[in-house]
Amino acid sequence: MVAMNISHAAKLSGVSAKMIRHYESAGLIPAAARTGAGYRLYTLDDVHRLAFIRRARAVGFGTEDIRQLLSLWQNRQRPARDVKRLAVEHLQQLQARIADLEAIADTLSHLIGHCHGDERPDCPILDSLAADSAASAAARKDTPRRKKAQ
Repeated sequence: MVAMNISHAAKLSGVSAKMIRHYESAGLIPAAARTGAGYRLYTLDDVHRLAFIRRARAVGFGTEDIRQLLSLWQNRQRPARDVKRLAVEHLQQLQARIADLEAIADTLSHLIGHCHGDERPDCPILDSLAADSAASAAARKDTPRRKKAQ
């Protein structure tokens, strides 16, 4: 068994030492063995697991999804449909976020197109932001509040 310190494991896996410690505390990798002086020791299996986590993060998977993917990766009897289901759900979430961001970009683009950007004090960007905050304030004002217990 080849044992290496955290900086060597970080270099080989492409994951920073700080993130290695985070993944360990989150339970994505097992607690590292320790030297007599308390330094963490990692194996090549740990490095492979860290690289897997790095690649999963690179495509946007969150901690809980990565936990499930790791479990499926380690289970050689897993049905591929379970992995595909996770990937499909993640893709749908990404597509929804993209649609939200595109709507935001369209709104901002519209507002920018209507702002003269000159010496005039009127600004449709600020007017829109103020109108949205005024509508939110009005909605909060119309919402009944519970009295505090005295």
